[in-house]
Amino acid sequence: MARYIGPTCRLCRRFGDKLMLKGEKCATPKCPVEKRNSPPGEHPPTRRRGGTSDRGLQLREKQRLRFSYGVLERQFRRFFEEAKKRPGATGETLLILLERRLDSVVYRLGFADSHAQARQIVGHGHIMVNGRRAAIPSFLVKAGDVIAWCESSKKTEYYKRLAEEIEGKFIPNWLSLDKESMTGKVLSLPGKDDVEGKFNVKAVVEYYSR
Repeated sequence: MARYIGPTCRLCRRFGDKLMLKGEKCATPKCPVEKRNSPPGEHPPTRRRGGTSDRGLQLREKQRLRFSYGVLERQFRRFFEEAKKRPGATGETLLILLERRLDSVVYRLGFADSHAQARQIVGHGHIMVNGRRAAIPSFLVKAGDVIAWCESSKKTEYYKRLAEEIEGKFIPNWLSLDKESMTGKVLSLPGKDDVEGKFNVKAVVEYYSR
């Protein structure tokens, strides 16, 4: 399945929730969800007799979680299978694995305004992990890892602008950021309470368990 390249705000309206796909714009009155919080389409959706099925609700929640992290279906399924093999509740483990992705960490450190932008930054080779260039967005960080910018990337206009704006960024407790050197560190692995957004992971597990 190819990556979704359509209007991102359309996805938020489809799910009736802000997926924070456009970064800071999502927190302003310009957000289309604020202006028109209804499903996309020319006409109001026809209400099905009996409402949406359990299977439909499970699919909806799986898609909402997948789109929030910008992960392809095949990648998402692979993360789910990995979560099943690990101890603990599968749904919570899945969320933690998604948070540990390098592109998610770059986003949480404030280096990008959205997951999509973070994935692009990593994919273009701007980020190092423990002193080595890491260009794979799905790379899983671990406690103690140091995330920094490549020296060549510090000469870009984006980096210079980011260094001026980083002061106002919120950093979660499981990460730390030296704002002078623009270097982040993974203090510990994230817990379920560190995940932004409320997801019904039980529905996601039930969707794949059939």
